[in-house]
Amino acid sequence: MIRLQGVGKRYPGGKEALSNISLHINRGELVFVTGHSGAGKSTLLRLIPLLERPTRGQIFIASMSLARLPRRRIPLLRRGIGMIFQDHRLLYDRLVFDNVALPLIIAGTPYREIGRRVRAALDKVGLLDKERHYPVTLSSGEQQRVGIARAVVARPPILLADEPTGNLDPALSGEIMRLFEQFNELGATMMIASHDVTLINRLGHRRLTLADGKLIDDGLGQRQEI
Repeated sequence: MIRLQGVGKRYPGGKEALSNISLHINRGELVFVTGHSGAGKSTLLRLIPLLERPTRGQIFIASMSLARLPRRRIPLLRRGIGMIFQDHRLLYDRLVFDNVALPLIIAGTPYREIGRRVRAALDKVGLLDKERHYPVTLSSGEQQRVGIARAVVARPPILLADEPTGNLDPALSGEIMRLFEQFNELGATMMIASHDVTLINRLGHRRLTLADGKLIDDGLGQRQEI
């Protein structure tokens, strides 16, 4: 489903964020991405929806090479990818309901269906009573949950999450991870960057480990020396 071949990312000034990353994630697999701060977790996730382009190497989704994807088709690619960011990226001049509804509106979902699915997503993250609020009135943890609801509401085949439980307490973190597992059981392919090793160990899914921009363990017994 998602395949990287010799992928590297170098930023202006010479910083090597990722170096020679090769990995394969199967359709319907849930994979955690771990590593210290600055290891390259966020960069790796940002390359898949082409929020950034790799400096070298190739990325494939299914059999499609992203290197050959015309710029005009990038929005269509992103419609099939739910993304959860550390900084939420909410529209602060729109209600919570409108923020969550945005992917459905872009996809042309019928109005009655939008209401049902937005409220179902908000209910899943415990924010059904906040649909008429503006994001600025919510706590950071609540804003994070709005971002999660927005990412899953359109039921995308791929879900990318960058520290999705970073601002949540342990009990709510566990509930959100269970929600992700339910979504995964419906067939979604998922990559979740997280530093919460205790939570990851408890859930028991495959783990990719990065260190200084290199993949040192792909969770399949393949290790790279650094």
